[in-house]
Amino acid sequence: MANEVVLDIIAQGAWNGGTVVDNSVFEQQGLRFKGGIPVTHKTIEERIGIRTRVAAAPDERIGVCALENLIETSDIDLSKVKMVIGATNVGEDLYDAGPLIKYPFELLKKYCPEAIVLDLYAGCPGFNVAVELGFMLSLTGGLKTDDITIIVGAENIHRAKAFRPEDTSNVIFGDDSIATALETKSHLEPEGQIRSKVIADFSVVKDFALEIARQIASLNGSIQIDGIIMDNQLGKLEYRVPALASRVQHRLVEIMHPEESEHRTFYRFKEALRFYDQHVQAFAYDIMTLDQNPMVVSNLARAYVKSGRYKTIISVYLSKEGHAVIRLHTGQKYPRFCPQSGIIDSLTQTHGCFGDYIQVIPTNGELFGELDGKGIFLYATRGVRNHLNRLFSKTRLSIDDIDLLVEHQANFAMIPLTLEQVLSPNHEDAKSAAAEFIANKMITNIHKRGNCSVVCMQRLPYDLERDALTPDRIQGYAINGNLNQLKQAKTVLYDSVGAGMTRSSFLLKK
Repeated sequence: MANEVVLDIIAQGAWNGGTVVDNSVFEQQGLRFKGGIPVTHKTIEERIGIRTRVAAAPDERIGVCALENLIETSDIDLSKVKMVIGATNVGEDLYDAGPLIKYPFELLKKYCPEAIVLDLYAGCPGFNVAVELGFMLSLTGGLKTDDITIIVGAENIHRAKAFRPEDTSNVIFGDDSIATALETKSHLEPEGQIRSKVIADFSVVKDFALEIARQIASLNGSIQIDGIIMDNQLGKLEYRVPALASRVQHRLVEIMHPEESEHRTFYRFKEALRFYDQHVQAFAYDIMTLDQNPMVVSNLARAYVKSGRYKTIISVYLSKEGHAVIRLHTGQKYPRFCPQSGIIDSLTQTHGCFGDYIQVIPTNGELFGELDGKGIFLYATRGVRNHLNRLFSKTRLSIDDIDLLVEHQANFAMIPLTLEQVLSPNHEDAKSAAAEFIANKMITNIHKRGNCSVVCMQRLPYDLERDALTPDRIQGYAINGNLNQLKQAKTVLYDSVGAGMTRSSFLLKK
């Protein structure tokens, strides 16, 4: 068993249409960055690293296009598709009640009508979390040998009009969609002991996050919770960006640690981050199942426990009418098996105390996204070291062992500072080491496609394989300088950060 591959990426397809939009379109709109700095081509590139982005046509469902391309360009047996995940934030329409995967799934359902079909809302790390979910199911027999999981990432920010016209967030994002197929390579049935029980079955009256958190706290006592997965059927975007589960997580932390709330720990970034890293260390994300089967989220939570990586997981099914069923899943004696190739390990951590950094707010009957740029920047750059140390500790790897880093590109300026945090313990000159790493061990396309949200993590390796990347310089840093060698990379780290706030990473060995 030591040499087995449990789950591996086998194919990708993409939407490759749209219109290239350069920075000049923003120069005559009177937009200003914080501090009163005019938005121009020069200031956009200096602050964010973007020169162009791609905009989809208003009448085009790009998620469907990406899945069509995957089907047409690969030899996947569609009858073996057992799970289909839509990894997204906004999707293609602010007012679509979801799940958004229902449109691409129309291409598949005659071949695999019994597949698990769901949206997954975990902010920009949604693809990484979706891979992790497939990994958990593959480790525990929920997915069996030859079963296929398809992840469709789709973000159509221009069609959705996600931000107010005067919001400078509009200059950051491009539209994109990729579909990725993963295959379960081994059938595993780990032995251990698991217990699942309903701890609450009730109707939420007003505050979804608070009332669910209170139920968990009152019925669960002081047990350490490793994760919360919520099947959120409410269907409104303001209840999924950030994921409602992350809000539940923080409400629960406040209830269980009233002294920290009293001292306003969670309003001070460094203290809040330190507290969560020391005392919480848990993930929280939403799904939205297509068939509205309450047992799906329960079975997914059980897979996390049976993987041997977690002891206690909460699953919540929240109906469209606001009825909640909460289950507590606990396990013992499950082995922690780490494959030698394919997906070898993963880690997701949510800091619900920073949930307001990326959120959707209803205003006068309309919905608009709101970003706290400074908060996001701090979280992305300061939260990385502890997270990756936890991931690497289980595999005996370090950042120096990584041949290729696929990093989420929210803003290019984040990348050097993030790497300096990771590299500084082992490198005397972390700044120079980061510059060399960016040039030779990373791939970058933010300057051409913008921040593509969830889809960044799929587009980057796709563009590498199809020779769509070229050497260049962004903000003084050399990029894409080692492309031929990176195609042969053996150890790959996928790392992403986004709404929730959540960081999710997985390791791939070829």
